[in-house]
Amino acid sequence: MDNLFGRVSDVIRRVPGRAYLLLAVLIFAAANSVTRRLTELGAQNLIDGRNPISFCNVLFVGNLCALLVLSVVYKDRLNARSLAELSREIWLKLSVVAVLSGALAPALIFMAIERTSVNNVILVGRLEPPLALALSVLFLKERLNKWVVLGAIVSFAGVALTVVLQPPTDDAISMGNMMSIGRGEVMVAIAAVALAISTTISQANLARVSLGLFTLVRTAVGTAVFFAIVMVLFGWSHFMDIFSPILWRWMFVYGAVIVVGGQLCWFRGLKTTRASEVSLASSFSPVAGVLAAYFILGEVPTSAQYIGGSAIILGIALNQFGVWKQHQGEVRERLKKERDMEVGFKGI
Repeated sequence: MDNLFGRVSDVIRRVPGRAYLLLAVLIFAAANSVTRRLTELGAQNLIDGRNPISFCNVLFVGNLCALLVLSVVYKDRLNARSLAELSREIWLKLSVVAVLSGALAPALIFMAIERTSVNNVILVGRLEPPLALALSVLFLKERLNKWVVLGAIVSFAGVALTVVLQPPTDDAISMGNMMSIGRGEVMVAIAAVALAISTTISQANLARVSLGLFTLVRTAVGTAVFFAIVMVLFGWSHFMDIFSPILWRWMFVYGAVIVVGGQLCWFRGLKTTRASEVSLASSFSPVAGVLAAYFILGEVPTSAQYIGGSAIILGIALNQFGVWKQHQGEVRERLKKERDMEVGFKGI
């Protein structure tokens, strides 16, 4: 048995980091489509007229299952010493990140999936990267070249085109006589803002927190906050079918594969790849998401989604070119410094 585990571990170590990143992107890209499919499955197995696999149940029970799996994977992080090492300030910021990225953003995205197409959720969700870039420049003083900035602007314009060119719906929010925006798209946009803020806080303050502890705390706090909000707004009756066998059966698969499997592949890839490779892998997310919606749900992109999606992909391409140029500049600067050091004393 030990021999078998040794061979499996050896195979895992030999898999390149890029493969883990690509697998994680594919898993995350399919998440929204899988969620929609699960709720449709629940609608075919009603309990007293109620859908046992509702979006609230999926989010809450899926996170609980993921938390159980994460507790086993990162059991070495679950000790009093690791928790005591975190200062009160870090706990506060970690809690804010958990609320934004673990409760608010997923809840808004899940509600948006009920109100609009999965393709819209995917494309409007691309609002997060340019917002995160803008916040990093404002608050972290990060330096970006013109291509990265241009890519962010074009991607932002692509999101705007996706929203503006949509035909009006019954629940659309009127923005004047000439334009209306669907409530689902608004929810995704707010979720993107929340994720961008949480990303900026994480970059600025949580770099010293281990990934295992960060993931555990974010999942636990996010789940608890979401449960509390639902209880206050809707009451216990909203979770009436939470112990349904069909719900837990599918949620163990969802939590293990989508939530935990995706995160573990992503973190594994992060350890063995460069930032440029991570950025490149992430750029495939919208294409993979649209393809997943087509193959899993049969959703065919609309003309508005084609136009906006094309602009978003162009923005991503410009961003990747900018990242490559920036990397090349850093390499040239490092080589220049190394040559200067080889020359030795050059006088005053």
